[in-house]
Amino acid sequence: MSTVQITAADVNKLRQQTGAGMMDCKKALVEANGDFEAAVDYLRKKGAKVAASRQDRDSNEGVVIAKATIDGKRGIVVELNCETDFVAKNADFVALGNKFADLAIDKNPATLADLLALEIDGQKVEDIIVEYTGKIGEKIGISKFETVTGEQVVPYIHGNYRLGVLVALNQAFDGAAEAGKDVAMQIAAMNPVALDKDDVDPHTIEREIEIAKDVIRAEGKPEEMVEKIAAGKLNKFYKDSTLLNQEFVKDGSKDVRKFLDDTAKGLTVVAFKRVQLGS
Repeated sequence: MSTVQITAADVNKLRQQTGAGMMDCKKALVEANGDFEAAVDYLRKKGAKVAASRQDRDSNEGVVIAKATIDGKRGIVVELNCETDFVAKNADFVALGNKFADLAIDKNPATLADLLALEIDGQKVEDIIVEYTGKIGEKIGISKFETVTGEQVVPYIHGNYRLGVLVALNQAFDGAAEAGKDVAMQIAAMNPVALDKDDVDPHTIEREIEIAKDVIRAEGKPEEMVEKIAAGKLNKFYKDSTLLNQEFVKDGSKDVRKFLDDTAKGLTVVAFKRVQLGS
């Protein structure tokens, strides 16, 4: 029996390297009498071999799953990654992504860390991931987890699980889901940086203005005209890059804001999330 004291730092160090669960790491160190390398070997022999050897591998393939609760008040999107397109298209891998998404819908975790700590049949999500890594021979992991709430949340999955969108509307009514899907498809195609002008990050605005000024000066425009022209270019940026001000893809005669208001008076988007595989 081991007489060496196993510290929490030792357990955490082993966990970071191997990706194995906390209790498995502790047991491995006990069995190895505190010998770190022997503990790694122990874990590898118990099925964590691939997890230990693939920590530096890129996992840019995978699936993006977007779902909403039955009442439509909350939505989640999860990105589950793997290394190859072959695994990403495997039915079992897609089912695993859906299982994690269903768990998030059911338990309503606030963060990715909370999701990883949830259990399925007594096993934590993070431990299921390590086990699955050893099973399929590729590094996998959940890289993104997003949520939104609203009166009507519409999920949309595009491109064979390669992109997921959530749209939260301020009203729920017959036809809201259809309008929400149209907006979700807009978001998937046009990738807006924010919902409206006031939601754009100040640093982004500053950057756009400075770029515009440099371009204007390079064109030889008089300095007294630079500010005015830059303001015009910023308004063009808002029109192209903020959701409610974008030209509606399905009807170029109106913007998204007008499309929504035409659908139902006062209808608008209160939040959205767009998760693209590998980005």
